[in-house]
Amino acid sequence: MADSLSFDLVIVGGGSAGFAAAIKGAEVGARVALIEGGTLGGTCVNIGCVPSKTLIRAAESHHRRAHHGFAGIDVSTDRPDWSVIRAQKDELVASLRETKYWNVLRSYDAVTLIQQRAELVSGSEIRLDDGRLVTAGKIIIATGASPWAPQIPGLADAGYLDSTTAMNLAQLPKSLIVIGGSAVGLEMAQMFARLGVRVTVLEAMPRLMPLEDAAVGDALAEYLRGEAMDVRTGVQIAQVSRGPSGYRVALGDGPTAHTIEAEQLLVATGRRANTRGLGLETVGVKLGAKGEIAVDEYLQTSLAGVYAAGDVIGDPMFVYVAAYAGSLAAENALLGHNRPFDVSGLPRVTFTDPAVASVGFTESEARAHGVMPLVSTLPLTLVPRALAARETRGFVTLVADESSRKIIGAQIVASEAGEMITEPALAIRFGLTIDDIAGSFHPYLTLAEAIKLTAQAFSKDVSKLSCCAA
Repeated sequence: MADSLSFDLVIVGGGSAGFAAAIKGAEVGARVALIEGGTLGGTCVNIGCVPSKTLIRAAESHHRRAHHGFAGIDVSTDRPDWSVIRAQKDELVASLRETKYWNVLRSYDAVTLIQQRAELVSGSEIRLDDGRLVTAGKIIIATGASPWAPQIPGLADAGYLDSTTAMNLAQLPKSLIVIGGSAVGLEMAQMFARLGVRVTVLEAMPRLMPLEDAAVGDALAEYLRGEAMDVRTGVQIAQVSRGPSGYRVALGDGPTAHTIEAEQLLVATGRRANTRGLGLETVGVKLGAKGEIAVDEYLQTSLAGVYAAGDVIGDPMFVYVAAYAGSLAAENALLGHNRPFDVSGLPRVTFTDPAVASVGFTESEARAHGVMPLVSTLPLTLVPRALAARETRGFVTLVADESSRKIIGAQIVASEAGEMITEPALAIRFGLTIDDIAGSFHPYLTLAEAIKLTAQAFSKDVSKLSCCAA
């Protein structure tokens, strides 16, 4: 640690937002302190994106051994070696934490790492665990978020897995109940199901992925049920209990009440900001209804000189948003540029198989905002790449403004939806029209060609076009 405990910028939280803020601070010549009392790197690399996505891909590889559309390929349904899969996941996490966080930190002499917990004393002072005070010209809070569980009777007493502990199980359970039918719950549910676990998904809303277009949730439910998963929507959980043989979840009431059982229970019902123990309310930093830090359009809190960025300010909780916000908060705090935090045209991806990706307005959202939409939906059965890969589950929907013909939204369900969504996102950001997309070159036999075909389908029957038809 440097001799002086006075810095131009002090950042509390060493995840993606905190690192982006620290790097930006160093780039503009500031003297920066990065305070982290836990594991360096935050959620994504340690317990979120990186470990979950490598486990998902491992489960997909195992699933494809026995489930594919090709004749003449041997199949196998042997149960996988979970301990080896888990160890490989841990190895990747450790490697990326070292290369993307520790090594990056070492390359910036202007950034001092303080490995302690801290709380705010004022808008310019932070007290460390050892009692010392750190003085800051400006402060950024970037402490992230943690899994949250609803107050279901008996749940807290019974105990449960969250997305972090589920990925670190010593062995695969025979059966699993997942409470939560949005991104994290569905990713985990399908991953475990593909590794041989009997999975039941419970979602309180009428459909899966309630924040997405209805067609997306309906299609995904159909595909997951096709993999022998028990997917239930619109359920009411009355009670959770745990006995020697596992968990019992009581559903409904009256004549329809019944109970389901499983060896393990995973709760994936969202995340809440990590704001406790930071002294925020004592110094005058206002919090929102879910405990998130309230910020203005420039990411400044209610306390002058104190900013916040990343998951701690609430939705949208994506690592790429956190990094953007961290860098922006540091720039606004140190340089006073007052650039607004803008997440319009933000793409989001759920890594199920098929995956889900979306950006901008759905048809109903466009109408709610007073925009008359044009809508084109193309099933993957009309996409040559999907036919060649014998993987035709899914569709692409593009939404355009009727008056300007500009693209204003997209919803994709496809095996590589996350790789396909960037083009519609860029179209929205730069004001491209239906004709701009339909008239652009798209390599043949790629899933990206589906974007062009969907644009063409606004005015043509693409089933009657030849391959590569302009």
